[in-house]
Amino acid sequence: MEDKVGADRESDAGGTEEDSAYLPVSPESSVFVGDPEDDAFERAASEELAAREKSERDAQRQCLAIEELVHTEKNFVRLLQICTCTIRSSLNKLQIPNLDSMFLYVEEVIAVSQRLLGLLDQRRVTPNDPLFLETLCKAFLSLSADIESAYKEYLANYNNVSALENSYKQKEALWLEIIKVIKSSAPEVNATSLSFFLVMPVQRIARYPLLFQTIMKHTDPGHPVYPLLEHTAHTSIALNCQINEYKRFREVADKYKKTETLTIRDKFNRLTSHSIAKKTARLGQFIRHETGISPKIVDEEFDALEGFFYLLENGIAMLHENVETYLKHLQRFLSCRMEEFDFDMDGEKPAICYKEITTALRQWILPTFEKRMRLLVHKPLCALKDLLAGPRNLIRKRLDKLLDYERIDEKTTLNYDEQAVANTYKTINTLLLNELPKFNGMALDLLWNMLGAFSCLHKDLAEDMDQLFQGFAQQLPHSSLEPNAFWEWAERMVLEGARSLDSLCQDTEIHLNAPIVKPLSPGSQRRLKVLTDKHGFEKIYHLTGPVVGFRELDLSLNKGDLVAVISEMDTRGDRRRWLVDAGGPRGYVPSSKLLHYQPAATDVPTSSHLTVSAMDRVGVRRHSHTPDIRRDSYSYDVPKSTPVRNLSMYMPRLQVFAGYDFTARSSHEVSLRAGEPINVLEPHDKKGSSDWSMVEVRGQRGYVPSNYLIAMPITTKPSAPLY
Repeated sequence: MEDKVGADRESDAGGTEEDSAYLPVSPESSVFVGDPEDDAFERAASEELAAREKSERDAQRQCLAIEELVHTEKNFVRLLQICTCTIRSSLNKLQIPNLDSMFLYVEEVIAVSQRLLGLLDQRRVTPNDPLFLETLCKAFLSLSADIESAYKEYLANYNNVSALENSYKQKEALWLEIIKVIKSSAPEVNATSLSFFLVMPVQRIARYPLLFQTIMKHTDPGHPVYPLLEHTAHTSIALNCQINEYKRFREVADKYKKTETLTIRDKFNRLTSHSIAKKTARLGQFIRHETGISPKIVDEEFDALEGFFYLLENGIAMLHENVETYLKHLQRFLSCRMEEFDFDMDGEKPAICYKEITTALRQWILPTFEKRMRLLVHKPLCALKDLLAGPRNLIRKRLDKLLDYERIDEKTTLNYDEQAVANTYKTINTLLLNELPKFNGMALDLLWNMLGAFSCLHKDLAEDMDQLFQGFAQQLPHSSLEPNAFWEWAERMVLEGARSLDSLCQDTEIHLNAPIVKPLSPGSQRRLKVLTDKHGFEKIYHLTGPVVGFRELDLSLNKGDLVAVISEMDTRGDRRRWLVDAGGPRGYVPSSKLLHYQPAATDVPTSSHLTVSAMDRVGVRRHSHTPDIRRDSYSYDVPKSTPVRNLSMYMPRLQVFAGYDFTARSSHEVSLRAGEPINVLEPHDKKGSSDWSMVEVRGQRGYVPSNYLIAMPITTKPSAPLY
């Protein structure tokens, strides 16, 4: 028994050669030791399986990312359409002010997204199809310029949208109505404001790079579409950078192109120690440039653009002034209603033809011409002139920022404020270099178009007038002349008329510039006589304004007082003070207040009525203001009780008016204003002198100088007809 057990133990201890590969360990901790070749094979198989699983997961995630991009794009378009169609139409019924400004450029954003989805639908492939990713990338790249154009305008205007919505929120009742409309129009999204929808384009353009980068992350670099996908992702990032840069330029332009009309007080209130120091530094830098102490930065490209802009601005301003003057003269011509007057032209065919031509011009042809001129030339010209304010302010602000920039240009390190100054100057300079050539070109095109419209309008006017004159050609003089002879006659008549008009203008100017001298009061007449007898008429002057004496021997006199000049200088030789005789006191007055006296010749009638003489037996001369009274209308053989004709003539009378201003100097006198009607009660004073008249004006009675009154004819109808 023991031998058998020992043999068993030996067999267990020794074992066979095949059993040597297994270690005697417990079942719980047994370890299998395989062949190295088998381990490598199994390891390769497991890695291949893991790679396959990863590839499947990446493909699935890529598909999900593509589906997310397409699905969110469709949802984005749907919500914007709800906002711009349903909600906007409901809000229009509330008559909200400036509502259209809330939805500026939204239609363009919707249109470009619909085009993107339309390009994807044309290929009729699903997101699971390998060709779909290539189609998506090509569609996005083909629309990148349109996407940038639509989104950059919307994002640049988004601050105005937010400000406008905040203004609506200030009106509680209106804002509650807006929320009610939004909730009823889109109950599934639970929106509480317009900004819920209008902020979507801002979020959408920033999400494109994230979505494309997610798709690229789950796409194998060896995939044939990977280079195209990478280019699309970089393009989406570049789009965001360009849009942000454009928005920054717009914000700078909007900040500095504003035109403010400030009073002197407002400007002083804005002054601070910082602004004073900044303006002082700019002035010092400018003086150093002008004196040649320090060189200035020269930009020939910008200088050329600036010079052309100012040349264009000057031309537009001159054209605007000339067009306004032209329209003003045209309006004055149209206001002359010559056809309403009777010029006694019976039997004079040319005069009647001219009258009818003038009537047609004033009532039909020229009003139409004026309306078209204002619509096609004047209105666009005014709008173009207003547009010049923005670039002009930016150019001026660039100069200010350039002066600030030159002081820090040579520094190697800049602090935060200095870096902000440099960035502001570079932004304005870049903006002007990019946009000013476009503005100059467009402004020049508009100017040429307006000049073309101006020429076409006058061509149409000439054709209308020629057509009008054709109807009267046979009735007008000189119509039988040859064209050359007619134009010579027309040129000669125009030149003669121009010379006559020029002579009339000169005579009128001389008459208007002549000094206006009031008639003298009785007291002034006595003073004039005394001074004339004593000093001679050539020494008589009158004061053009009141004089108050401040120094010793200075006189205090009223406007219009008469004086005689004794010396044209004072004792010190000062020719600004003249020695005068005021009819009693002598003293000095400023020479600038003296003007040589010119007497006024007035002849005022003593009665306010004229005596109307009987009509001449041979007839009555017909005027435009009298009815047609023929010579055979009277019969001197019929009895006096038989009326020959019922005459309704206008009887000429005189109305007395104040010819000059007069200020009462006592309670017995009354003040007058030139041009007001006067009721003369007595043409003399209590002593019987005709120098003063008792009058009634504005319910007040008093004396006024008689030579201050002027009688002018008026027409009144008689109370009963003449027989």
